[in-house]
Amino acid sequence: MKTINDFNFRDRKALVRVDFNVPQDDQLKVTDNTRIVAVKPTVEKILNDGGSVILMTHLGRPKGEVKDEFSLKHIVGEVSAVLGHEVKFVDECVGEKAEKAASELKPGEILLLENVRFHNEEEKGDEGFAEKLSKLGDAYVNDAFGTAHRAHASTAVIAQFFPSTKYFGLLMAKELEAIDKVLKKGERPVTAILGGSKVSTKITIIENILPAVDNLIIGGGMAFTFIKALGGKIGNSLVEEDKLPLALEILGKAKEHKVKVYLPSDAIIAESFSNDAERKEADIYAIPEGWMGLDAGHKSRDQFNDVLLNSRTILWNGPIGVFEMSNFAGGTIALGDSIAEATRLGAFSLVGGGDSVAFVKQFGYSDKVSYVSTGGGAMLESLEGLELPGVAAINN
Repeated sequence: MKTINDFNFRDRKALVRVDFNVPQDDQLKVTDNTRIVAVKPTVEKILNDGGSVILMTHLGRPKGEVKDEFSLKHIVGEVSAVLGHEVKFVDECVGEKAEKAASELKPGEILLLENVRFHNEEEKGDEGFAEKLSKLGDAYVNDAFGTAHRAHASTAVIAQFFPSTKYFGLLMAKELEAIDKVLKKGERPVTAILGGSKVSTKITIIENILPAVDNLIIGGGMAFTFIKALGGKIGNSLVEEDKLPLALEILGKAKEHKVKVYLPSDAIIAESFSNDAERKEADIYAIPEGWMGLDAGHKSRDQFNDVLLNSRTILWNGPIGVFEMSNFAGGTIALGDSIAEATRLGAFSLVGGGDSVAFVKQFGYSDKVSYVSTGGGAMLESLEGLELPGVAAINN
C-alpha cells in the first residue's frame, strides 16, 4: 500500500482529497468535526516534511450550482481550529484564481479550495475537470475514505495525472487496514454482527463475509425475516415477505461454511412504533398479533454477550433495536457493552455503517472499540468485496 509515509513532501504541494462533508446547524456552524480531526495526522506529516497542503472536498449536494449554504467558507474557522494552523481559503477550485492561490502557497501553509461539487463535472468523473484540479499540486493524496466508493473527478479520475506521486493518506490506510484485519487477517474466532432493518441491504455483505467469519449474529428488524422463514409467529414486526426464501438460503450457506448463526431468542415487543407504547418481553417465535418486536430481549443479550466475550475479532454493522427510542435502546447498549468488554480483553473490534457509528458516538463507545469507520457507503462496499474506485486509482 503506497502511503504518504513513502514520500518526502519537502517543497512539494500536496493536493489532498478529504471528506469534510460535515454536519452543520442553522447558522452553518460545524456540529461534529470528527471527519476534520481524522485527517489531522496526514496534514501534520506533510507539513512536518516541509511541504504545503491544498485541501479539496465536497459539502452537501449542490448539484453543480454555486449555493452559499454549501460554501466551504463557512467551515474554514473550524478547520483552522482543529488542524492548529491558519487555513487560507479560495472561492474557486479550478481556474486562474485557484491556480494563483496554489502557486503562492509556501511550505508549512494550508489552502482550502471551494466545494468541488459546485461543478457538475465532479460527480460525472470528468477527465478535463480532473486535469484542471491536478495542476494545483505536485502530488495527489486520497484521504477521503467516505467518498472512496465514488468514481468522481477528485476522488479517482485525478490520480492518473500523478502516475508516480499518488498516495493514500493515513486515515485511508487505517480504514483499509481495519477492514483487511477483519476479512483477511482476523484472529479467530471472528464474529460479525449485522443489524438494521432490511436483509436486502445486507445480502452481498453476508455472502462475502461468510468465508471469513466463525459466528454471525443477526439482529434488528432484519432478524424477523429469518424468524418468519423458520416458521416463527412475528405479529406485526417488520418483515420482507419476498426475502423469506433468501433468508433460508443464507442460513444454508452459513451451514456450508460452518458458520454459527445466532438469531435473537426473545424480543421487547410493543403495541405500536412509539417510545410510549405499552411493551413487554416475549419469545421471538411467538409474538402475538397486533404487537411488534422493537428490541432484543434479555436472553438474546446474554447469548450474544457469551459469543462476543469468546471472540478475538469483531465486526459490527447495524443496531439490534430501535435505539433512537430510549425504551428500545437496551439491546444495542448491552451489545455495545459486550463489544467494549471484549475489546478490553484484547479483541479487535471494527464498527462501521451509519447507524452503528451514530450509536457509538451518541452513547460514548467510540473510545471503547478498536476502530470506528468514517465511511458508511465505502465501508459497506468494502465488506461486499468490491474494489473502491478511490482505492483502485491509487493502487493501479
